[in-house]
Amino acid sequence: MEDTIAAITTALGPAGVGIIRISGADAGIVADRVFRGKKGIKLGAKESHTVTYGYIEDTDGTVIDEALALTMWGPHSYTGEDVVELQCHGGMIVERTVLELVLKAGARLAEPGEYSKRAFLNGRLDLSQAEAIMDIIGAKTEISLRAAAGALQGGITKESNAIRDRVTEIMAYLEADIDFPEEELERLTSDELQEKINVVEKAIAALTETYRSGHILREGLKTAIIGKPNAGKSSLLNAILQEKRAIVTEIPGTTRDAIEEYYNMGGIPLLLIDTAGIRKTQDIVERLGVERTKEIVEEADIILYILDISVGATREDFSYLRGFPAEKLLVVVNKVDLAGVEIKEQDILEKLQGYEVIFISAKERIGLKKLEEAIYSKVFLHRLEPKQTQILTNTRQKDALVKAGQAVRSANDSLLRKMPSDFIAIDLRQAWLYLGEITGETLDEEIIDQIFSRFCLGK
Repeated sequence: MEDTIAAITTALGPAGVGIIRISGADAGIVADRVFRGKKGIKLGAKESHTVTYGYIEDTDGTVIDEALALTMWGPHSYTGEDVVELQCHGGMIVERTVLELVLKAGARLAEPGEYSKRAFLNGRLDLSQAEAIMDIIGAKTEISLRAAAGALQGGITKESNAIRDRVTEIMAYLEADIDFPEEELERLTSDELQEKINVVEKAIAALTETYRSGHILREGLKTAIIGKPNAGKSSLLNAILQEKRAIVTEIPGTTRDAIEEYYNMGGIPLLLIDTAGIRKTQDIVERLGVERTKEIVEEADIILYILDISVGATREDFSYLRGFPAEKLLVVVNKVDLAGVEIKEQDILEKLQGYEVIFISAKERIGLKKLEEAIYSKVFLHRLEPKQTQILTNTRQKDALVKAGQAVRSANDSLLRKMPSDFIAIDLRQAWLYLGEITGETLDEEIIDQIFSRFCLGK
């Protein structure tokens, strides 16, 4: 980490401010080569966390832009190194020009995620906190943002470390028993050992359980809108979004490919997927759309199967419905605004006994609130507290917890089978290592590099 790095940390394009961040041992020297303070004081002589007004100058002294220089000397900076941020006017040309001058002055272009990686390596952030930064950037709703901010503040770190400390305590008893069998040391009975292992197992399971809600907050609740042509799938999408996102016509097969849009449903990001109508067709393009619909159904968290109330539920509909997991399925009966549908409603309810049925009119926006409530109930998101900070949103962290849980169960099994302490200690040691992967303490450097390579440039 001897190199001094630089990158544009704001989005390119017209804006009030554009920021070029310089980080490394020579950050002050590099900045002084391109920035001239109005009072002539060198940035390297400035106190940490001070702002200096001045000018960005080319090598020949030509003024490029007015700017502010913010100095943050290590270790009290984001990366833990000396950092200077040059805040010029926002704009593609000016930002790129300033960056080029900084690179000519001795810095090199930062790699994607390199600032956060340096913060991690310098102990400013652990890996779960670094990953939370990208979740904050990509947050789709306020609740998503709160969950990510909680992880950045160390919510996941504190919980996983607390579990890891319990494992360490058990291992200490076991290692003492193994290494000093003749010494009169405090030892755990078999029942006490099992009780402590059970506490760890339950804590891991509880944290792992938060991933269901956390994954939805991060990626969105994948909601597939499916049904036969002209049932009102695209109309429902437009009604929920309150805009004409999908084309609606009386011609069957208008939607040939899936249309995806996010909708903020009371703080939960709903990824609505309007699919091609399912039916047998000779049109090769439409047939490909139908095949794509089947793939979407497999991946969906919720399936909204749309029925046209004027047609009712046919044998073909039932053949489709039987193929869907009940825990994912909501049957949405559309077009209740049509005249004389009361008898139809009763008939449909009788035919669809055992299915959860919601009656709506996408055209008149009738029943949409009940539909939202049914979706909430279907995925049990009422369990999610808006201020909860210990929510797993990251698949990598969840996988590490699952493996840790398996290792703890294996230790418990060895204890029940009255295996020697060595076997129990080996399993617990493995659980301890997996728990360390969450914060990056026990993760291979190559995997760490892969994680940070997925970060955006400038972060």
